[in-house]
Amino acid sequence: MSDTLKQDALAYHADPKPGKLSIELTTPAETSRHLSLAYSPGVAAPVRAIAENPEDAFKYTIKGNLVGVISNGSAILGLGDLGSLASKPVMEGKALLFKRFANVDAIDIEVDSSDINEIVRTVELIAETFGGINLEDIKAPECFEIERRLIESCNIPIFHDDQHGTAIVTVAGMLNALDVQGKKVDEAKLVCLGAGAAAISCSRLLVAAGMKKENIVMLDRKGVIFNGREGVNQYKAEFANDVTRARTLEEAIVGADCFLGLSGPDQLSVDMLKSMADKPIVFACSNPDPEISPELALAARDDVIMATGRSDYPNQVNNVLGFPFIFRGALDVRATKINEEMKLAAAYAIRDLAKEEVLEEVVAAYDGEAFAFGKEYIIPKPLDPRLLNRVAGAVARAAVDTGVARIALPEQYKV
Repeated sequence: MSDTLKQDALAYHADPKPGKLSIELTTPAETSRHLSLAYSPGVAAPVRAIAENPEDAFKYTIKGNLVGVISNGSAILGLGDLGSLASKPVMEGKALLFKRFANVDAIDIEVDSSDINEIVRTVELIAETFGGINLEDIKAPECFEIERRLIESCNIPIFHDDQHGTAIVTVAGMLNALDVQGKKVDEAKLVCLGAGAAAISCSRLLVAAGMKKENIVMLDRKGVIFNGREGVNQYKAEFANDVTRARTLEEAIVGADCFLGLSGPDQLSVDMLKSMADKPIVFACSNPDPEISPELALAARDDVIMATGRSDYPNQVNNVLGFPFIFRGALDVRATKINEEMKLAAAYAIRDLAKEEVLEEVVAAYDGEAFAFGKEYIIPKPLDPRLLNRVAGAVARAAVDTGVARIALPEQYKV
């Protein structure tokens, strides 16, 4: 990070008042009558109504549009375990994105614990406050167990965005890249460098979208994951590959159609890229520095499709394309969970939108740059206003279709 960017970022967070969030009133509070309705004695009426029928909490409180953004700071962005308090700017930023893109109210809660039981119990005790819970920046493998247990014990959507948000946008972009390159998802061979929460979730959703598990080779810091290798936990073992004899990235990448990097900078060399199949696809998503720079990749292979996690290159894999709208759709039907069908529906909606003509207002928002479906435009831009209705609607419909919605589909999502 440059000194200029650092100072600008600090000033952005400090001025005109500390932080990025505030609380606003939605009802008048100007007269004694207002106060008697807002608090005592009038508040007794909704209290009694909710006690008699808990579903009335959606009618009389903010619950139905409120998401808790929860972290313990054990895996902050690309910065690692810096503690719960240090994660607060990121969690406030997440809440800002919820509001900006989907008008979802969100509040951040930092849990100062690395104990799975403590974190789970903390969330369980406060879950009724919210319409949904967004888990964030919790390291693997603990994040898997925390999410699994909370899904089982809570009757609201529990969604670890580092896993599923990344997976949904990655799948959307990968399906479009395969389409552009003339390749079929059920035949494509993918090398995934990284075996953490995002990598495992991406691989799971790619399989759900049609990729064959035996065509995925996953690597961690020790190399290819295969059955019988020491130091492989139960989550990595899901993608142990016994078909390949490769044990290193250099060996595994030969002839691969796709590379998915969720690891660290400069891990994919030019020589490795050159050894991939014709018309390769490279998702180098390490932030801020990708596994291979687009400049190097494109200089080495003019047939490559490149995607990164950065906004200053084409094809940004950006979670903001997913999570605000996924929660919007889930909240609008009072879903009890976000299931695999809802995740796939979101991925397919994002995929399909990239194939449509780009709106003039989107072009204007990006300094007049023209976009058209192809090698440098396989993922929609976050400022495309159609994402809200398309993705939220797809999620809401999938929730209704799979029986996890508590109310009927709103009119705006009916097609």
